[in-house]
Amino acid sequence: MNQQEMLLLKLGEVVLKGQNRKSFEDRLVTNVRRRLRRCGSFQIYVRQSTIYAEPLEGRCDIEAAYRAARQVFGVVSVARAVPCEKTVESIVETAKSYLAEEFARAKSFKVESKRADKHFHLNSIQVSQAVGGDLAEAFPSVPVDVHHPDLTVFVEIREKHAYVHGPAVPGAGGLPVGMGGHAVSLLSGGLDSPVSSWMMARRGVELEMIHFVSPPYTSQQAQDKVLELAQLLTAWCGRMLVHIVPFTEIQEEIRKNCPEEYFTLIMRRFMMRLAQAVAKKAGAKALITGESLGQVASQTMMALGVTEDVTDMPVLRPLIGMDKVEIIRISREIGTYETSILPYEDCCTVFTPRHPATRPNLEEVRKAEAVLDVEALVDRALAGETWIRVKP
Repeated sequence: MNQQEMLLLKLGEVVLKGQNRKSFEDRLVTNVRRRLRRCGSFQIYVRQSTIYAEPLEGRCDIEAAYRAARQVFGVVSVARAVPCEKTVESIVETAKSYLAEEFARAKSFKVESKRADKHFHLNSIQVSQAVGGDLAEAFPSVPVDVHHPDLTVFVEIREKHAYVHGPAVPGAGGLPVGMGGHAVSLLSGGLDSPVSSWMMARRGVELEMIHFVSPPYTSQQAQDKVLELAQLLTAWCGRMLVHIVPFTEIQEEIRKNCPEEYFTLIMRRFMMRLAQAVAKKAGAKALITGESLGQVASQTMMALGVTEDVTDMPVLRPLIGMDKVEIIRISREIGTYETSILPYEDCCTVFTPRHPATRPNLEEVRKAEAVLDVEALVDRALAGETWIRVKP
């Protein structure tokens, strides 16, 4: 590794913020510091819509930092770069040494420059022409092609230094975690809930998770699978609490006392009550679910209204208009797919009705549920709650 190599992280939506832009930038810098801490000691600061991450010691793992930075919400692109003096000669020498392997593979190249320091004596076009001309002489077998180059050499003239790098790679985008509020996400072992959690974290929401267990109907492997999903999400969302709530008694009481076609709906209503209780205790302001309109019987428009009836918190459903193909694509991209498809069933599949109600009447569901001691069942489930802190 070149000892001078560092990272340039470009800001995304944050630059569109008005008077509160600095609070977004400060939170993003804090999140980047936390995420890069395990990669070594870095000096991290923000200037001109860019976060600079400069290694302070040779032991820094720049490759690990590069991967971690790409998963920080609020960063739209990441480039590995080398700083140098703000002279054409220094920029050319840096490009020749730093990008020598890329030039060896390339069939053509161009130089693209950005002059953030408006006091620099050459403008962007002049920098590209001067640097490009010298590099063309240094690598005569690699012609200039300004329209379809194999290699683009990026030069940025900034406040302290000039920076030379190859193409940047996309970052996670979105907003810094912590700027969108605090919510509790209902996390099952399926495909949908990890994706919905990721999507809301990408909008800056700080997450806590709640998971329901029903031993002996659900196994320890099923719980471990959910904790693994939470662990995978921490690479994007940062550390989080996972609340584990026992659900066996509630499901058994529903099965014994309620009409079969309403099993799933009444179960979902209990889940929403419990999630809201946990959220209020945690100071969270919303719930997140992985529901997608029409995907299963409990996710028709009328069924969603029945389950949402028991909560006075906003229920965020980022997948509501998505189909399974889209959800699977995102789960593959964020790394949760292979874990989600492991064959350990969660409590959502326990006592599934043969003919579930798809057009439920709210009053009928309330009447069916009224035979249960709802408050006592909720209290006993919350009394058995445990939690696990999951870290990257």
